[in-house]
Amino acid sequence: MGCDGGTIPKRHELVKGPKKVEQVDKNAALIARWNYCAISQRPLRKPIVACELGRLYNKDVVIEYLLDTSPEKCIIETAAHIKNLKDVKELNLTDNPAWKGDKVNTKGDKYEDLQGAAFICPVVGLEMNGRQKFCYLRDCGCVFSERAMKEIKTEVCHKCGKPFKEDDVIILNGNKEEIADLQRKMEERKLKAKLLKKAKKSKAIESCVKSARTEANALSSSSSSTSTTGGKAEKPGKPVSGIAK
Repeated sequence: MGCDGGTIPKRHELVKGPKKVEQVDKNAALIARWNYCAISQRPLRKPIVACELGRLYNKDVVIEYLLDTSPEKCIIETAAHIKNLKDVKELNLTDNPAWKGDKVNTKGDKYEDLQGAAFICPVVGLEMNGRQKFCYLRDCGCVFSERAMKEIKTEVCHKCGKPFKEDDVIILNGNKEEIADLQRKMEERKLKAKLLKKAKKSKAIESCVKSARTEANALSSSSSSTSTTGGKAEKPGKPVSGIAK
């Protein structure tokens, strides 16, 4: 039995299979992570900050996000772990002299070069466009390519000369495994800082109590000495010689 036009339908035309899952354009996702703020999705502009999970944000957007204390505040998943400005670090980036983004032509149309990068590695000159791994140092905020960190191994920053440890290296826009590792390290650092703060507080309280006890003992000793001296009985005087009894 055919259709209205006398044609015989095929099986794939009658039987509908499962819908195809829409695949995310990897290139578009890559461009978004390296060129747009993780909170506002607006283009990244200096000053740029990064969290301990390696995500990039505009600093003014982070400040606005933290200042919003209204009940209607929308909690952004990519910034849920940011509680104050100490949870992010302002990046010390190296400008790319060859970058021509935000170029305005003679017609007044705006052109933004998303294939290039506004910043480069100051050591090997690689562009920070996501095709190469980049990282920043947690203490100073200087940004380098992973290739530079591996090729020129050192314990001081290549840019500012500040010493750092291996745990201070934060991968920017890492994969799932790298983000999970960074989250583990972040939680360990926060727990260590919390315990250290608690220990310092306990030590300070102990010192205050010890000082108060010392002062109390000193006052008690002084009061006891004064009381003993004031209540001492006078000795009877000797009889005067030559006076008849």
